[in-house]
Amino acid sequence: MLAGFVAGATTGLVAHVFLAGDPRLDTFIRYVTTPVGQVFLRLLFMLVIPLLVSALALGVTGLGDVRELGRIGLKTLVYTVSVSAVAVLLGVGLVNLLQPGAGMTESKRQVLLQRAQQAGATLSSSTTTPKAGFDLLVQMVPDNPVRAASNGDMLGVMVFALFLGIGLSLTRTDAARRLQDALEGLYDVSMRLIGLVIQLAPYAVAALLFNLTAQIGGDALTLLARYVGVVVLALAIHQFVVYGVLVKFLGGMSPRAFFTGIEDAMLMAFSTASSNATLPTALKVAEEKLKLPPHVSRFVLTIGSTANQNGTALFEGVTVLFLAQFYGVELGFARQLIVVSICVLGGIGTAGVPAGSLPVVALILGMVGVPPEGIGIILGVDRFLDMCRTTLNVSGDLAAAVVISRGERSPA
Repeated sequence: MLAGFVAGATTGLVAHVFLAGDPRLDTFIRYVTTPVGQVFLRLLFMLVIPLLVSALALGVTGLGDVRELGRIGLKTLVYTVSVSAVAVLLGVGLVNLLQPGAGMTESKRQVLLQRAQQAGATLSSSTTTPKAGFDLLVQMVPDNPVRAASNGDMLGVMVFALFLGIGLSLTRTDAARRLQDALEGLYDVSMRLIGLVIQLAPYAVAALLFNLTAQIGGDALTLLARYVGVVVLALAIHQFVVYGVLVKFLGGMSPRAFFTGIEDAMLMAFSTASSNATLPTALKVAEEKLKLPPHVSRFVLTIGSTANQNGTALFEGVTVLFLAQFYGVELGFARQLIVVSICVLGGIGTAGVPAGSLPVVALILGMVGVPPEGIGIILGVDRFLDMCRTTLNVSGDLAAAVVISRGERSPA
């Protein structure tokens, strides 16, 4: 991806300098680079529905039956939703404050927006624009989940997936378990296909970055650097300030001792960019370094590897608002609230593997009226940001284990 980013940006800048306004450049963009990027994005969108339904339903099911899990399950659920909301609000607040996507001249913005809308029309022409207020509450509950999926009503699909997960959690029959197994199979197949699609990413990155820099020059790279800075800043604040406060005041542990104890897990998370791959290390750290009750840490960390993705939720919120600013799409308070809500749900339903959040970002962009092909802009830097947000995800799982373990005792 880095090679594709460099190649696309470099050749695009050269084309901007020497061929700006040349009809041959427009022809090349229209018939060569744009189709390459579009095919990649359409493949991602094709897998959104099966991945979202299976991952979100299984994420909720993984929380277990709160009635049976009792205190630990309820504390885990409340903590997961609350801290994810804090993460997204922090990211959204920083984007609104620092405006990393602003600063482009209006003429260049209009050229870019026009091309993106033309390309995006074939990508998500049926996406349903969310309403606000009481209309939103009604729209959130789909009368027909299949129709909601076909109409691009992703909020309705997510609500259906939530209810499906709750139903599976509460239903103790063999048939329900077989349905859960089927969803796990659908999830595994979807992730395998996404892995194949991601292998095409370097070519898509090169094509999309060429389009971007050929049209607006070096301004795009400056804005992209500001975007990376805001994401890393938000992740750092949440990591060392929010988790530090939670561990100290709710977990009764020194932040210094906590961060020293989880160093191995943080390094593993950064190097693999996968919460799932880091789970064995996190379990070992929780029991040997943090001295947490095994029955609590095993439950919280296992669930957290897929359902407590604070860094992913934060990243999704920052990315959507950055691209809205980049394209000049005004998102009012109501739509930003929708973005926050979906990102919190996305933190539960996003796969704990590299690039697992990209399909969720793509569907949110379509929902709030931002050209979905904008996701191609950030693909070149996503691997580094993925490593950073995975580190936050794993740290958040361990912080949750510390908080929820307080007052719990190992069973006799």
